[in-house]
Amino acid sequence: MGVIPIIDIFAGPGGLGEGFASVMADGDPAFNSVSAIEMERSAHSTLTLRSAFRDLRDRGQVPSAYYRFLRAEITESELRQDGKMVAALERASRHVHQLELGPETREVSDLHIKVALDGATNWVLIGGPPCQAYSLVGRSRRANDVTFEDDKKHFLYQEYLHIIRKFSPAVFVMENVKGLLSSTHGGQPMFARIREDLKNEGGDAEYVIYSLTVPYDPEDLSPRDFIIRSEDHGVPQQRHRLILLGVRRDITTRPAVLQKREQQATVREAIGHLPVIRSRISRGRDAVDAWANVRSLAHLAAKVSVKGFGETLRPVPPLGQEFVRGSKEVVATTDLQRWLTDPAIGGFANHVSRGHMESDLYRYFFAAAFGSVNSRSPLLTEFARDLLPNHNAARLESKAFADRFKVQLWDKPSSTVVSHIAKDGHYYIHPDPSQMRSLTVREAARLQTFPDNYAFLGNRTQQYTQIGNAVPPYLAHQIGNIVRDLLIAA
Repeated sequence: MGVIPIIDIFAGPGGLGEGFASVMADGDPAFNSVSAIEMERSAHSTLTLRSAFRDLRDRGQVPSAYYRFLRAEITESELRQDGKMVAALERASRHVHQLELGPETREVSDLHIKVALDGATNWVLIGGPPCQAYSLVGRSRRANDVTFEDDKKHFLYQEYLHIIRKFSPAVFVMENVKGLLSSTHGGQPMFARIREDLKNEGGDAEYVIYSLTVPYDPEDLSPRDFIIRSEDHGVPQQRHRLILLGVRRDITTRPAVLQKREQQATVREAIGHLPVIRSRISRGRDAVDAWANVRSLAHLAAKVSVKGFGETLRPVPPLGQEFVRGSKEVVATTDLQRWLTDPAIGGFANHVSRGHMESDLYRYFFAAAFGSVNSRSPLLTEFARDLLPNHNAARLESKAFADRFKVQLWDKPSSTVVSHIAKDGHYYIHPDPSQMRSLTVREAARLQTFPDNYAFLGNRTQQYTQIGNAVPPYLAHQIGNIVRDLLIAA
């Protein structure tokens, strides 16, 4: 049936689109992103550069300048002066748009989509509206906010409805947080409202809403049947998200469901072989001897406070860098590692830790030591009193924020990587006590299954935010395979 067009809205840095773009049919890409729309400037820049990279990769023309940029040998400005990149970025700019979707911009977005589809009828709409209005954390923070009911984020899904109603895609894939299941607006459950709207308001076309996890008849599905547990499908992260698969009623083929993996991917599989690095000390003297002294003291304290901990200290590791060369001995041995790895890079971009206050370094060492012995992250109540931040406040918060400092565990999937990782590293402590730090941008990206050759633009905070807001591309790839097979069989 030829290459299937995709329209990607609320695209972020392109996690869903990346997964679909990697799906093949008879040796060629099965999908082509003909239009992608994102409002945030840095995410839009990332999305545009990735589109240009895929364009050149499919042509077999990725220039050495791209890899030199990943290796921090040239600047972004210099990359944009490379002849092949200039042409590819110009092509990408024609279909990657920075635009805030809403009623006031529909005329513009409709024109973009109409031009991009060029009369195509069997195409796919993908994306997920911003989730702050539905997330449990977001709702708890605004529990006493009288303006919360008026937050326009409650109804950004209506931009989906508008596009479906006007352009009738063959299939749509809509992603959101599982907090949507319990979210209400004006006393009405939001999920039931959205599900009914998506099913019945497709203009001339109605839609059947399928689950991607259970093969039940659509009318027999419960709301929780739409939750995908990413760790069950090869993603090294406990990420549970709501994903709806809408299929136009004239397509009578029933879609398959995601296959559950026998073994879960782990933090070790994703980041265990990345170079060992240390963080900087912020708000104090940062030097090798100062950092080493803190670690020695933290190590002695952990040997006393963590029963069974006897790990010896390795030499002080170097600081991370925007590019760190990898070991030539590392070989990708699993499907996930092969998905992530690009030998042409020769190492790892964005592998530098944020700086940490000296007091947090002690907490990070303790948490990692505790995790290595007990195979779980310590609760705040299990920290020694002198490790508690703002002692009295921490005691009062101990129930609500029992896991305020969370270490990731080598032999389990990580906890959910969310945009809060941009704020601090407390929920994302590296499992190796000797590194005494939180996760780097590249480690977070790997847990989200972004390939190593994925370049994130913007400052480090923006990079973390992009990664935390994305759909794991490796999961999106599996969903894309299901959609490809559905449309080929239709």
